[in-house]
Amino acid sequence: MSSINPPKPRPGDRVAVVSPGAGVAGLFPLPHELGLHRLRTDFGLIPVEYPATRKMGSTPRERADDLHAAFADPDIKAVIATIGGDDQITVLKHLDDDLVKANPKPYFGHSDNTNLLVWLHNHGIRSFRGGSVMVQFGRPVAMHPATRDSLEAALFTAGEYRLRESTAHGDKDSPWDDPRTFDTEPVLEPSGGWTWHQPHHAVTGRSWGGNLEVLSWLMMAGKEIDDPEHYAGKVLFFETSEEMPSATEVYRILRHMGERGLLRQFPAALVGRPTTWSSDNRTTDRAIYTARQREAVLRAFGEYAPDTMIVFDVDLGHTDPQVVIPVGGPVEVDGPRRTITVTC
Repeated sequence: MSSINPPKPRPGDRVAVVSPGAGVAGLFPLPHELGLHRLRTDFGLIPVEYPATRKMGSTPRERADDLHAAFADPDIKAVIATIGGDDQITVLKHLDDDLVKANPKPYFGHSDNTNLLVWLHNHGIRSFRGGSVMVQFGRPVAMHPATRDSLEAALFTAGEYRLRESTAHGDKDSPWDDPRTFDTEPVLEPSGGWTWHQPHHAVTGRSWGGNLEVLSWLMMAGKEIDDPEHYAGKVLFFETSEEMPSATEVYRILRHMGERGLLRQFPAALVGRPTTWSSDNRTTDRAIYTARQREAVLRAFGEYAPDTMIVFDVDLGHTDPQVVIPVGGPVEVDGPRRTITVTC
């Protein structure tokens, strides 16, 4: 299925800021206001908030109404999520297919926004996995250069963009309700860049994927996941969240995708660098957690899709920096050259 690549915004345009997952912006205004400020000053865009943007406990219908208003407004040129959540799946049944398809716009978000990104993909609209207001735009002190470059490419340009391989990353958050958090740039630790499995050829295909836990929810609910043949030749991408699912859980999700016939459809897969720390859930050994998750991924693909080329530790997930991945856009994964190029 071909996808519509909606027109890009330009500096000076209005963009919608919405919370289809959770109105966390109302609980933590500091990163939200910083993200809005950066949209205005660094990107030249005019953010427009909607009734449920800062409302915790908003109903799925209220959040769907915000999305409808944003897509229907001809003056709004892009839609950007504040953050994720854990129940965006309940919004999908309230969405007006015809309204959104008649007014396609670039949509940006990560984490729980996997629900909307997959929904938009199924309706033929290209969207972008990454770039939440409170997280990437609202990063303390300054946006990470790799994140900013990737977002600028996705927001404003059309054409190829080669992803940058980071040599340092971070996943530790400081309290968002403490103003001192925003006086210090996040600490990054050295990282080894990408790790390639079976990089013997180049693959080009349209991208599909998102947060692995959310993809599993969609499958359990029988929503938005098509017949396996629909994904033939596509490039899968996935990552895990700060809830840090165990290696066993990661393997089981992928195993079930394999049993469904999904894994063998993808000639290449991009695996996001896993989050290994959160204030509520800490690992005792980050290296062991990462290694075990990698082993789980290799085990599942070895059993169900042994010929798939896999790239590990791509910065497409919950870690810092974050690169933007189009959902439904062409991606070239070139093993011999060790490059990943997306089409924005």
